[in-house]
Amino acid sequence: MANRSYLGELELIILLAVIHLGEDAYGVPISRVYAALERLEAKGLVASSIGDSTPERGGKAKKYFRITDLGLRQVDETRRILTKLWQTIPNLGLELQEREI
Repeated sequence: MANRSYLGELELIILLAVIHLGEDAYGVPISRVYAALERLEAKGLVASSIGDSTPERGGKAKKYFRITDLGLRQVDETRRILTKLWQTIPNLGLELQEREI
């Protein structure tokens, strides 16, 4: 696979969720994308740490995720690329209205 500086849609959504959740970004709330989190960690885009075990989790510890500097740079680069691309596309809503007339 070619090394690229932009993110795929799922990767971007996950990284944005990690940014949004901040210090509360642990695996369970975003468990539907756990495999993707592991791929992002392998790429160096997020890092994880294990928290303390809790009685309400049956003694299991939470796995917390945080975005890395590389992940932040790639989110920013992807936003820049998408913004530039969207600026070259005409207003699709206006085109749809014109087609209906």
